[in-house]
Amino acid sequence: MNKNATQSVKREGSPHLTRFYYPLDQAVEKPFNWKQMLRLLEYLKPYAKNLLPASILAMLISTIVRLVVPILIGKVAIDQAIENKDTSLLAYLIIGIAILYIFSYFANMFRIKWVNILGQRVIYDLRRKLFSHVQRLSHNFFDKRSAGSILVRILNDVNSLQELFTNGIINLLMDIIMLVGIIVILFVLSPPLALAVLVILPIMFIISTKLRRNIRRSWQDVRIQKSRLNSHLNESMQGIRITQSFAQEKENTEFFNGVNGDNYEMERIAMRKSSYFGPFVEMSNAIGTVILITYGAHLILVGSIDVGTFVSFAFYLGMFWEPISRLGQIYNQLLVAMASSERIFEFLDEQPNVHEKENAKEFKDMKGHIEFDKVQFSYNEDRIALHEISLEMKQGQTVALVGHTGSGKSTIANLISRFYDPTAGSVKIDGNDLREMKLSSLRENISVVLQDTFIFSGSIKENIRFGRPSATDQEVIEAAKIVGADEFIQRLSKGYETEVEERGNILSAGERQLLSFARALLANPKILILDEATASIDTEAEVKIQQALRKLLKGRTAIMIAHRLSTIREADNIIVLEHGKILEQGSHLDLMKRKGEYYHLVKSQFDMLDAL
Repeated sequence: MNKNATQSVKREGSPHLTRFYYPLDQAVEKPFNWKQMLRLLEYLKPYAKNLLPASILAMLISTIVRLVVPILIGKVAIDQAIENKDTSLLAYLIIGIAILYIFSYFANMFRIKWVNILGQRVIYDLRRKLFSHVQRLSHNFFDKRSAGSILVRILNDVNSLQELFTNGIINLLMDIIMLVGIIVILFVLSPPLALAVLVILPIMFIISTKLRRNIRRSWQDVRIQKSRLNSHLNESMQGIRITQSFAQEKENTEFFNGVNGDNYEMERIAMRKSSYFGPFVEMSNAIGTVILITYGAHLILVGSIDVGTFVSFAFYLGMFWEPISRLGQIYNQLLVAMASSERIFEFLDEQPNVHEKENAKEFKDMKGHIEFDKVQFSYNEDRIALHEISLEMKQGQTVALVGHTGSGKSTIANLISRFYDPTAGSVKIDGNDLREMKLSSLRENISVVLQDTFIFSGSIKENIRFGRPSATDQEVIEAAKIVGADEFIQRLSKGYETEVEERGNILSAGERQLLSFARALLANPKILILDEATASIDTEAEVKIQQALRKLLKGRTAIMIAHRLSTIREADNIIVLEHGKILEQGSHLDLMKRKGEYYHLVKSQFDMLDAL
């Protein structure tokens, strides 16, 4: 499959239903990226003066003890104390070894404690940075990705690095030091026997090298499949009402079984390939032991080595394959970490399409005068959303944008909030090109109310206060009263302290919309954008809101996007759009007199009402 192609997965038993995944979720073949690994290790820098050196010191103490004890047993206990029947030396040696093991015990205890603290803090830092970065990315980033795939990277991919940071790095250092120390000691004790015992290493290295690419690709596939599984779960939970409404539970379960089965298969393949290393190490250990006994016994018989040296060799050989085996496990951790870090750094390297200049200016006192100067915009190369639009929205005006779906109404609103930048031309507020201004300074002065409003888990009060966290309880209540939300809030069991479920499911669509009005108005914006904001409000509630808006919009610039034309009669300026172009604009009375596109839109809506 071409890496830029979109992969599709069909549901079993239903040839017509297909799920598509973005090309961003394709595995790629790359060599082990040491530069990327060093970048990952940079997250240890904040702890380079305390936790990291303390963990390394504790690791060194326990490693040195393990390297010293076999020498003491072989060369001192056997070759000197036992050979010469020196019980005093043997007693001192036993006490000395016991003391060394006590030091090693406490060193290991603190090492485990400190590396776990270190690992948890690094994971915390990495997840915080990733979440903070993703929040600042442009809407274009979220247009291309499902919520589930983003969640996988922030949760699962970051979690998969935990083992590397809590154990992997320190264990890697410990095992390398252990191996180097053992090899040096073996060659010091007996070079011929050391060469004979370690002859298996080159063969082992060649075989393990051949496994690396397959193992790494398998763990990449696992991460990608987990992303797809999570995406489907997220989509299924959010769309459960639609699934049940169309009685598609069986179809949905069949598709989930397919994705879940793929996930199981990818995990099985990755674990199977990763498990090859352990048995090979055991086999190597067995071969080394046979060589040691055969050739070591021969060297003892010819007088080349002492029995103590042979015993030390046996200790070191047993210790040698332990770090070799652990290095195989650590290598698997590195492969998993590389697969995950690639996906994490892909997000961290993603730059917003909407860039903020280093010397960007702030709005000191925004008035709300908006200008579009020959603005052209397209979401992709195939479709132009706006064709050289030029328009003016004066300070304090209420401007309505009307037109058929896809005419460019929401695009204009998105450009005012600078969720996107125009492809050509400029958008200005108070004469300032928005590309020259700070995003936070711009958006702090704008409130947006959408048709599909989002209510967070938490209390009613917290949801309203989201518009301005510093607002007092009294200001929250006043905002709710102005938009007519106070009446239904007071009927709730705990009033403003009532906890709402995810997305506000305990509230009706109209009640959620009223809360979003209160939230927007509490922010005290200079510019208010209402994108189909009254679509879910019943007629009685709409009358209340219209009365409140007359007071609240005074002195503010308001942009109203509406299909229900009855809600925009009192707008100062109505702009009629069609296929990204302005057909006509003016007040309701002016446009009705012209009998143009707006007149026909109004007439068709009233004809539909009369027919009902």
